[in-house]
Amino acid sequence: MDTNRFSFFFPDDLLFGLARNHRAESLLVFVFSDDVLIGLVRNYRAEEASQMQLVEREEMDEDDDLFEAIDKLIAQGINAGDVKKLQDAGIHTCNGLMMHTKKNLTGIKGLSEAKVDKICEAAEKIVNFGYMTGSDALLKRKSVVKITTGCQALDDLLGGGIETSAITEAFGEFRSGKTQLAHTLCVTTQLPTNMKGGNGKVAYIDTEGTFRPDRIVPIAERFGMDPGAVLDNIIYARAYTYEHQYNLLLGLAAKMSEEPFRILIVDSVIALFRVDFTGRGELADRQQKLAQMLSRLIKIAEEFNVAVYMTNQVIADPGGGMFISDPKKPAGGHVLAHAATIRLSFRKGKGEQRVCKVFDAPNLREAEAISF
Repeated sequence: MDTNRFSFFFPDDLLFGLARNHRAESLLVFVFSDDVLIGLVRNYRAEEASQMQLVEREEMDEDDDLFEAIDKLIAQGINAGDVKKLQDAGIHTCNGLMMHTKKNLTGIKGLSEAKVDKICEAAEKIVNFGYMTGSDALLKRKSVVKITTGCQALDDLLGGGIETSAITEAFGEFRSGKTQLAHTLCVTTQLPTNMKGGNGKVAYIDTEGTFRPDRIVPIAERFGMDPGAVLDNIIYARAYTYEHQYNLLLGLAAKMSEEPFRILIVDSVIALFRVDFTGRGELADRQQKLAQMLSRLIKIAEEFNVAVYMTNQVIADPGGGMFISDPKKPAGGHVLAHAATIRLSFRKGKGEQRVCKVFDAPNLREAEAISF
């Protein structure tokens, strides 16, 4: 027997890697000399590490192309002090700057109309907010990420999951699964993209006090993730008034311009507006404030390529009549209906089942997913 030859049993990943390299996938035991074995292991691990670095580099390049930092205005001749004023106002990218009206920008203390005109001209040189071809629009859509919901039936219904650069609204009565899906998305968003995740962090704005970090733990364990690391990648804020809710959105831009966020969850979007505005006399004011906040959500989604998942309550529909099986409709009226990209209706099914129906979407057919 040759004393320089040994038999080894390897972990699965290393075993199949070596097998592929030597075209011997059917073998479970390899016999190598010690120097050959060490060389194979080193080469395989080095190849694996280089592939991981390549993926990380590609992901970094993709993220860098999503938006242009507001600091680039300085190279276009804009005063650094004026750039700082924009940042203090919650504008941290040139893309976000172009989403504001000149009226809003002149409302920032220290910025005159002349300065705003000069700033906007400089921003137009950095980002293109004009026309593009349909082919370019299709190419841009390839940057959209579909985040798995953790349920295959629901993923199939949504064409792969909750998509970025869009607002997904889930409405339904209490105990219909809206908040549970929000908790699941806190975890699945952090999965790598090859596992249908978003490979990013989570921002969670809670207006009803229903966020439970202890609920995240078993969900993370289900997906084989470290619960502590998952919780560390979630930033959470409890909002108590509609003004507080809007201000939290303003402060979020700074964090998203610095860190790789992939989803913003608002649970729920309408609760505080229903409390802070009462009666028909304040309805017009409420809808205007709601529209401003929804506009901000749309800009965040498109500016940073993040998914916005917001839950909504339902109200009784007096005009539904006795012939309507479910005389309830989502709160918020037409203002909220037009702002949401995808609207999902949640309801209770038999026993522990929950039913999700596509209520409105630009690219999804009307269908249902049961027992998600």
